[in-house]
Amino acid sequence: MLTFPKILTLESFLSQYCDSPPYELADGELIDMEPTGPHETVSGKLATQIGIALTNAKQPWFIPRTCLIRPFANIATARRPDIIVLDESVLSYEPLWEKEPVITLGRSIKLVVEVVSTNWETDYARKVEEYALLGISEYWIVDYRGLGGVAFIGKPKQPTFTVCQLINEDYQQKQYRLEDLIYSPLLPQLQLCLNDILPR
Repeated sequence: MLTFPKILTLESFLSQYCDSPPYELADGELIDMEPTGPHETVSGKLATQIGIALTNAKQPWFIPRTCLIRPFANIATARRPDIIVLDESVLSYEPLWEKEPVITLGRSIKLVVEVVSTNWETDYARKVEEYALLGISEYWIVDYRGLGGVAFIGKPKQPTFTVCQLINEDYQQKQYRLEDLIYSPLLPQLQLCLNDILPR
């Protein structure tokens, strides 16, 4: 992951990088996400499974092709999750949506998924706080290589799928290993194991 020392405002980031998927902004700092092929394999397989579950649920929810989350009104931060599920029925309340694919209200977001790469600290710590503060009801952390710290995934380190469910203002976390059937309160009909989405 490369970082650039230049500090950007949210507005300058949106004008220059809104349509450039590898980038996000953290406290004015441009972050190059540099996804790998295996990372994109896991994201793509999981997005397919979520899409099938969304179709079966018959809810007004969808996965945008590209989207940014602005978690704070006064801090130059814009997150680009690997997968995001939006509620189309409330997007009319989003102040930026008509002109930019930027979400500022937690109620617009049903689910956020981050596929862990070398910057695992951000997915397990900072984004957990940001997404909870925004009020996103469910957040999945897909650590398909078992990169996260022992404090987050335990010993021995192994591939882990963490479902974070917002209870009051904090996430309650449940971890699943390779063969475990993952349970999502948001998508209870989803039939999925971490093994199903690993690169072959």
